[in-house]
Amino acid sequence: MEIKDMLAGAIEAAVKEAIAAGALPAAELPQVTLEVPPSKDLGDFATNFAMQSARVFHKSPRQIAEEIRSRIAGDFLDHAEIAGPGFLNFYLKGTVLYDALRSILAAGESYGNLPAKDVPKTQVEYVSANPTGLLHVGHGRGAAAGSALVNLLRAAGYPVESEYYINDAGNQMDNLARSVNARYLELLGTACEFPEDGYHGADITETARRIIEKDGAKYLALPEKERLAVLKELAYKEKLAVLKDDLAAFHVTYDKWFSERTLHPDAIQEVIAILRKNGTIYEKDGALWLRSTDYGDDKDRVVIRDNGVPTYLAADIAYHHNKYERGFGTLINIWGADHHGYVCRVKAAMEALGHDPKQLHVLLLQMVSLYRGGELVKMSKRTGQSVTLEELIEEVGTDAARYFFLMRSLDSQLDFDLDLAKKKSNDNPVYYIQYAHARISSIFRQAKETHLVLGAAPKLELLTDESEQALIKKIMEYPEEVGRAADDCAPQRIARYSYDLAALFHSFYNKCRIMGVGQPLAEARLALVTITAHVIRHSLGILGVSAPEQM
Repeated sequence: MEIKDMLAGAIEAAVKEAIAAGALPAAELPQVTLEVPPSKDLGDFATNFAMQSARVFHKSPRQIAEEIRSRIAGDFLDHAEIAGPGFLNFYLKGTVLYDALRSILAAGESYGNLPAKDVPKTQVEYVSANPTGLLHVGHGRGAAAGSALVNLLRAAGYPVESEYYINDAGNQMDNLARSVNARYLELLGTACEFPEDGYHGADITETARRIIEKDGAKYLALPEKERLAVLKELAYKEKLAVLKDDLAAFHVTYDKWFSERTLHPDAIQEVIAILRKNGTIYEKDGALWLRSTDYGDDKDRVVIRDNGVPTYLAADIAYHHNKYERGFGTLINIWGADHHGYVCRVKAAMEALGHDPKQLHVLLLQMVSLYRGGELVKMSKRTGQSVTLEELIEEVGTDAARYFFLMRSLDSQLDFDLDLAKKKSNDNPVYYIQYAHARISSIFRQAKETHLVLGAAPKLELLTDESEQALIKKIMEYPEEVGRAADDCAPQRIARYSYDLAALFHSFYNKCRIMGVGQPLAEARLALVTITAHVIRHSLGILGVSAPEQM
């Protein structure tokens, strides 16, 4: 059990003892929250529990704090003090940090991985961009967030499956075929009017060019309908392959790629039949409508058009029904902020199908703005459209791009400073963290050269400097941070933690020598940096960022 958990339990026990003694009235206890004070003089941990519970107990915070202070017990606790209006500051026994450090050292590479949870599997679906063009920076933010969330949930002990929903059916695929066909004919010298709703990106021309390089002009002789069908499949396969390559370069892989085509027509007809049977589908103007207003939507939605063609919503209903049928306990979707209005209608359809809409969680991704030289970057130099993920990787690298995407919560707009992301200095947060790991790797190399070896029982009690103790405490917080971040679906907490840990390590490094200080102390400090290196690697691993040994 973590020290914070033990201390929170001791506080709750002291309160219950005070209630049993009649010193405090019986009441439902607020949650105990503990923080590390800004100064060591204020103790190892502090809580404002007494102030939070004043209304519950109808007593002053200082009275409540005194009842707790006089009753709290634990072999890990030296003493407690009351400060200000009712803060409780706790001072641990000197041995506690070292005992915890020994346990962490013994845990080795497993430290930071929480026990496996016996719960149904969670599914995380993210990016799911149409396979009709290149991924842009907005997709990149979703890719970083989704993959980091999957890593985070797994570290926290949750069984997780990641999925990409391939929108490979419907109008967008027909538009892709017509667009590639127009460029194909154009490149072969045949006049062709470009479709009004076609895709104008330079990548479409490149796709047509590659088809010609491979197969020549042999598709010119086909009737247009047949040629469109062939070009649609060739373009689709190429676009999907490029998409997968771009994601792999961004440290993103999936457990499952789900094709929308597999839903047409049977799965869609199945959910329509269920909705008809339970009375949540009706016909109007030749179309079929979902009674989504019965479930909180602002208006009913068309699911089958008057020409018999399913809407995007119909396919999404069938897809999400399929997810529920696969037995996932929690469904997490990461969508763009422009899908805000779509959340209610999908949840409405799930409830209409008899599923629990509370199992479906939609995280909405806000916009990314790129800045270079203080100026907003609006367009890609290569395509004249949105800056692509590939271009971003080329300019700043995968590590910097991922970390910058993950520094802020998904629901906040992100200003991405391209110049800062490329800096090789401590001003760049990802460089600052990676440099901490590289410094530790340098220490290991020096230790090897001087034959300094970490023994089985280092004298950790020698780690008495304030910078050493601050580093130990931060390391002790890591499992709790992983758990909180997972429960909140907040990988940005790990980004912040890794930065704070690196800052504490740099302070320790600048103050505490390892070589030439005597074998026992050097060995104890080597143990501390060994653990620090692991936690940096583990936290960066969750973020999908590398931990280099040299920089």
